[in-house]
Amino acid sequence: MDGERIKKLCDFYRRYLLENCMNYWTAHAVDKEYGGYTTCLDRRWKVYNQDKSIWFQGRGAWMFSRLFNEVEKKEEWLEAARTGIGFLDGYGFDTDGRMYFQVTRDGKPLVKRRYVFSETFAVIAYAEYYRASGDETALLKAKGIFDMLMDLYNTPGSLKPKVNPEVRPMKGLALPMILLSTARNLCDVSRDCRYADICRKMADTMLKDFYKPGLRAMLETIGPGGETLDTPQGRCVNPGHSIEAAWFMMHEGLCQKDEEYIRAGMKILEDSLELGWDKEYGGIFSFIDIEGKPAEQLEWDMKLWWPHTETLYALLLAYDITRDEKYAGWYETLHEYAFSHFEDKSNGEWFGYLHRDGSMSNTFKGSMWKGMFHLPRALLLNYKLLDRMLEKG
Repeated sequence: MDGERIKKLCDFYRRYLLENCMNYWTAHAVDKEYGGYTTCLDRRWKVYNQDKSIWFQGRGAWMFSRLFNEVEKKEEWLEAARTGIGFLDGYGFDTDGRMYFQVTRDGKPLVKRRYVFSETFAVIAYAEYYRASGDETALLKAKGIFDMLMDLYNTPGSLKPKVNPEVRPMKGLALPMILLSTARNLCDVSRDCRYADICRKMADTMLKDFYKPGLRAMLETIGPGGETLDTPQGRCVNPGHSIEAAWFMMHEGLCQKDEEYIRAGMKILEDSLELGWDKEYGGIFSFIDIEGKPAEQLEWDMKLWWPHTETLYALLLAYDITRDEKYAGWYETLHEYAFSHFEDKSNGEWFGYLHRDGSMSNTFKGSMWKGMFHLPRALLLNYKLLDRMLEKG
């Protein structure tokens, strides 16, 4: 990948982020009447469901704050971040300190789930908003929520499991993975070394328990001691999840100057791509059974937007670290597939859900699960990384 290509991509990602992605979310998702963000938007950016995902109040507030902090000090972005923070403050929390998953447009609670992802996204939102605004109460809130998360993580039985643990005890990749990312965000903002220690603990857990070099796979679900399980859940690999974990690991290696994490992240990236890439139609499968048995997820062979955004960044990061052209080659293949299949050339942003052959499954721009996060985050990360590559020559 030569300097001319790097500069072209850098300009492309910045322009795409600002002119073909966040401009639409800013114009259509920010709720000027009730605050926060409405993300259930159809192809032409019209609201088809007024309910709000608490996930995306946190994710959106983080995204707008990060744009303000790292792209341009635009008051519009800071105000957009502030409305998300205000909605979280007013309507995101139940009386026990835990957070809801879904509320009405005006904040009445609808759904509260057993997992803690709403809380993790709130942590990064409050922390990044503190960096943008200087509001000390936001940082204190981020730290307080994170302390609660670690108490839940370290207290057996505090989070209700899906499956009876007395019959089949299990643990999942999602929690240590998201706690690694959340702690890293908080560490970078607060400069508190205790969060770096938590990052190392989560990274070690992912490597020692979930990544199986002999299988060349990172498993989604394992036994409590890291043992593999001969069940559909135990054989399941989510390639996009694994690749996102891979770049989390590479990031952590760079932050902690730990070559083992960097090498492991690259190996997970390579194994996950080899396992997850559809050699017939292109694109990344949603789920794979590691033994080739039928996957229990009916959507296993669909192509979703977010694994492709995570892979674009993971490959660029691996290339920047190593300058190995195999990562550049993979990146070009992913870039061509992603932008030729997911992009909505008429109305901006990306479609989210394709059938295996690349045909459209659903045309909406946002839902309770798809919003202003995976694509704009990847566009921003890629743009900033490419810009640093140009600075380094």
